[in-house]
Order: sequence, then C-alpha cells, then structure tokens
Amino acid sequence: MSDPVRTRRSTAVRRAVVIGGGLAGMLAAAVLAEYADEVTLVDRDALPSGPQARKSLPQAHHAHLLWSGGARAMEALLPGVTERWLAAGARRIPLPTGLVSMSAQGWFRRWPQMQFLIACSRDLLDWVVRDEVVARPGVTVLAGTELLGLEGDAGRVTGVRVRRQDGSELVLDADLVVDASGRGSRAPDWLRSLGVASVHEEKVDSGLAYASRIFRAPEGTEEYPVVNVQADAREQRPGQTATIVPIEGRRWLVTLSGTRGGQPTNSAAEFENFARGVRHPVVAELISNAEPLTDVVVSRSTVNRRRFYEKIADWPEGFVAIGDAVATYNPVYGHGMSVAAQGVLTLRKELQAHSLTAPGLARRVQRAVAGPVGTAWDLATGQDILYPGAVGKEPGASTTVLRRYVDRLMLTATGRPLVTRALFDVMTLSAPITSLLKPEIVLAVLRGPKLPQLPGPPLTNEELRVAKEPRSTLETDPADA
Repeated sequence: MSDPVRTRRSTAVRRAVVIGGGLAGMLAAAVLAEYADEVTLVDRDALPSGPQARKSLPQAHHAHLLWSGGARAMEALLPGVTERWLAAGARRIPLPTGLVSMSAQGWFRRWPQMQFLIACSRDLLDWVVRDEVVARPGVTVLAGTELLGLEGDAGRVTGVRVRRQDGSELVLDADLVVDASGRGSRAPDWLRSLGVASVHEEKVDSGLAYASRIFRAPEGTEEYPVVNVQADAREQRPGQTATIVPIEGRRWLVTLSGTRGGQPTNSAAEFENFARGVRHPVVAELISNAEPLTDVVVSRSTVNRRRFYEKIADWPEGFVAIGDAVATYNPVYGHGMSVAAQGVLTLRKELQAHSLTAPGLARRVQRAVAGPVGTAWDLATGQDILYPGAVGKEPGASTTVLRRYVDRLMLTATGRPLVTRALFDVMTLSAPITSLLKPEIVLAVLRGPKLPQLPGPPLTNEELRVAKEPRSTLETDPADA
C-alpha cells in the first residue's frame, strides 16, 4: 500500500482536528476556529443538511432535555443559539413551573421559575448548532471519513490518520486533536498504540432499555409541561419511568424506560400498558387519546461508563477528549449534552488563558473537563447501582450516608422551595453537588418539607381537559375540511 498523503505542515499555520461531527464536536470546532487558522472536522457519517437523524446517533429517537446549565454553556460558546432554537420550534420551559414530575419521594410543586430547560427533538438541536458552525471561516468538514488512528508518540499527538470514501488514506497534521467521537471512541486503543499508559475505566450498568414513540399532541397543548414519572431505586423492583417531552411541530416525544427485569419492548400494543404500570399512570392517561405518528424505537445503549483520562500521569501534548468520549451516563438523567457543552467551555477558558500550542494545555483541559463529568457521574451512578441486578462498583459507607441525606433532601424538596431551588440548581448542572451541603440547605433538610405532599400530578384543569378530549372534538378530519 502506498504511503498516505500528508497535509503540508507550516509552523506559521495553526491547525486543529476534531474527531466527530456531533454536538460536542461542533461546539469544539466553533471554539477552535477562534484560535486556529484551520479546523478540520472528521466524521464517518454524511452530515444532514437539516434537522434529520444521523446514522450513528440512535439515541436521538429518545427524549433529550437540555438543562439550563448546558444551555448557558452553549449560549456562551455560540451567542444567539438559544434564539435560533426557539425560532426553529424549540421551547424554553421554566423549572419547576413547566414540569409535572414524580420523584422517588413524591410530586414536585410547580413553583415559580428557578431554572429552565430547552425542549425539542435532538435532530433540531444538533442541526441549529451544526448549521452555524460549518459556515464559519476556517472550518472544513470531512464527512464519510474513517479515523484510523493518531499520529505522534507518547509525548505528543501530532495529527490523525484517516481513510476517505475512495479508500485513500490521509494524514492530517494538527497542533491539537480533540476527540469528540462519542461513546464509540477508540481513544484508549489509539493512545496505547503511541505508548501512552492505559486509562482506568469504570462502568455501572443497570440494564436499562429505552422505548420511544412520537405522538401528535392534542390541540391546545402548545404550552404543555414536561411530564415525568421517575423510578424509586429504593424499591426492590426494576426501575421504570415514563416521560412526555413536548417537541416542535406540536408533537409529544414519549419515552419509557426500564431496568433489568422490567424493560419495555418495541411492541406498539404494549406501549401504553407499560406507561400505565409505572409508579403513576399519568403518562398513559395523557397519551390514551393522542395519535401515534411513529413506530416504537428501542435502545439499550445506556451503560454509565467513565474513562479517567485526567489521572494518566504522562498525558500527551496535543490531545484532548471531551463529551461522551470521556463519559456516558444513563440517559434518563439528561446530562450528556450539558456535560459536553461545559467541557468545551473549559477548553475555551484554557485557550483564552494560554495558546493552542502552549505546553501543558492538553493536560489542563483534560483535568478541567473532569469537573462537570464528575458531578453528572455521581448523580447517575449513585442511583443506578441500587437497581436489582445492577453491575458495577458497590458504594462505600460514606456513599450510603450521603444517599440517606439525599433521600431526605428529595423529600424536603417536594414542599420547601429553598431546597427545591438547590436541588434544581444541581440537577440542571448549574451548581456543583457540594452546594447541597451548604449550612442553610442542611438545616432546611433536617426540618423537612413545610407543605404536605401532593396527592397526585399537579396538572391544571385545562391541561387535563385538552389532553383527555377525544381527538374528534378537537381536530378536523381532513376529509371534512
């Protein structure tokens, strides 16, 4: 085989390569375009030109919540992106005002806004970001291109080797390579082939499976809340959930989930029955009169997995991993996109303080990325390891004590707004988990909730009416129009 073509390297030209054209990769490319003359984004897929599904993103079929912590990070990286999402059909939903959620400890009250989320399909969310980033000067996309490995040695990564659609190979020289290739990242193998030490990896697998279906939302539900029934990991039964997320086009994206021994299937006939069997049947009741628009799609790519790159002593110059390439989480917590955005924000902060070629840049970024990763990891795995049949590292005594405190905190949050705010600050990745241990929060948790628990979902009479009206009285049959 002939030697691969090599891009010309010039010390005067600053180059960066991003592996992966998903959300994390696009955000990274946007940042690097400010500090590099040339940014090449490599992806094995043909990237859609509109809000359509990507082949290598099967989780896009399921509910995605962009929490306010992630939305603020993306807005900082791409000013104006929030307005573009909203203009394309997304909604900015205040929390907990626009949330009807049954936690493990009871129903949350719909207090005035404390945080928010962006609700839309994953395809629309990604497309708005992608459309803006690929138009930036200096950004080149190599779609349909396979990443073969890294160039360089254990001390410095100097580029990547790729295979194009025609079978030819190409070496792209780079001052910085960012791996945003997602949960399928082969970075541990790439780095090992250069002589870099093996990375420590942990997994927690609850055996979760997802089943999702899109419905036509009833007329009059344009401002409908997110509706969610969570599992209770303390019960000795599989953890099952049901969620309605309003998305663009007056549609409801309904996602069901169940851990090992209680997983949903792709049966359309069983979809509503499964939703009726979770801890409260509200989701089943709301969709019983809704028109299904799609088949049921199932996914089992839900393992929590973390690679502790920040602990490798001799981390090479010129290489950074972000997003799902570092850690993946049970999607039920909705943290993946927000953590990726906050990781890219740390990349920009380091580039602002130093330069693309500054010694130690990659190590500093990798250690900073571990901050938001750690918060999301603790939140996800602390619950998932409790489910029957879960596989992973058992929690220590200190974790058990903390969990009891969190249980009490969750109960208090159902009836004391000070604690509700603290909980939503952490849940939306807007504050570190340590903020739950502030003296005023601990005192409030010890006192417990001020108000009694709600007896059922806090839907308004109008919200119940429009959801439960038969379709025939709300919508005109096209044949009669």
